[in-house]
Amino acid sequence: MNTPDLRHMLEALIATPSVSSVDPALDQGNHAVTELLAEWAEALGFAVEIQPVPEGPGKSNLIATLGRGEGGLVLAGHTDTVPFDGELWASDPFRLSERDGRYYGLGTSDMKSFLALALEAARGLRAEDMRRPLVILATADEESGMTGAKALLDAGRHYGRHAVIGEPTGMRPVRMHKGMMMEAVRIEGRSGHSSDPSLGLNALEAMTEVLNEIRAWRGELQGRYRDPRFQVPVPTLNLGYLHAGDNPNRICGHAELHIDLRPLPGMGLEALREELDQRLRARLGEGMGRLSVRSLFPGLPAMETPAAAPIVAACEQLTGSEAGAVAFGTEGPFFRELGMDVVIMGPGDIEQAHQPDEYLRLDRIEPTVAQLRSLIERFCLRPEETST
Repeated sequence: MNTPDLRHMLEALIATPSVSSVDPALDQGNHAVTELLAEWAEALGFAVEIQPVPEGPGKSNLIATLGRGEGGLVLAGHTDTVPFDGELWASDPFRLSERDGRYYGLGTSDMKSFLALALEAARGLRAEDMRRPLVILATADEESGMTGAKALLDAGRHYGRHAVIGEPTGMRPVRMHKGMMMEAVRIEGRSGHSSDPSLGLNALEAMTEVLNEIRAWRGELQGRYRDPRFQVPVPTLNLGYLHAGDNPNRICGHAELHIDLRPLPGMGLEALREELDQRLRARLGEGMGRLSVRSLFPGLPAMETPAAAPIVAACEQLTGSEAGAVAFGTEGPFFRELGMDVVIMGPGDIEQAHQPDEYLRLDRIEPTVAQLRSLIERFCLRPEETST
């Protein structure tokens, strides 16, 4: 099989649905996308491996390697997209549409296109010419649970030393981002007739104490931690969901709050969870209901790659931009655990991600391919000038 040209690769990727969602009714597999990428990579001379992701049927990662040895460069991206509102799109989300100097389609910006551009950058390379390997990693379920990245980590293998994850940054390099944790706080009281408060234990009244304590904790965290490299330089804590009771004339028997906390680099998720739990238990004391705190998902640590890392310096030189910081999360922390220095850099724009009429600017395509080829040259073909 011959690898199709870039336009046809983009068309095929966009046309292949791979929505991932925490809602089982919306969740889809990504294996068809993985197989497409594997066929194209194999035709370009890559050794390909499809790694099943055990958390869901039809989920898989692609590990495509050109060349042998240690070190080298990893170009990585996720194959899944978020759900979409088709009625809000001006064109079919699963058909690549060109207009106004843009490619429209679900996954054009975030971030199927990057994987096609990575393959295009490798076109014409030969394995025997690679002094260090080039690895293309295509993962499952980044948008819903990071299960693909976790499967790579659980495999315990070494994939490369330097990595670029092509999340949408407008081709500006990013070397750090905040983490993310989502926690549920539940209070079980006791329902009863509202005419006599002694007949029950009002969980909603107890939850007001929880809300006040969390707001106070947020202020303390923002006073304790600050990093001016971020546009929002403090950790944020959002009170996102509250449900309590079922009727005005019943004493509220249960209340549940969901919060979203975005920690800065250096703030550990488990330490934050422990601090939250201890503070809430101390605030409520005895006699205000049964408190439970649980994680809605395992959480994502913050990420920071050293400013002196060769991949950071290379991306800064290519783009003329200093590597910055973003608030959104990526698979970068898992790649850092695998021993890689990681830069987040892709041709899309985060403003287009998760939006109707998502698009990729056409004038980003050739510069992106050229920059990726320069990185391959530096880290795989002529790595003597770079630490491996």
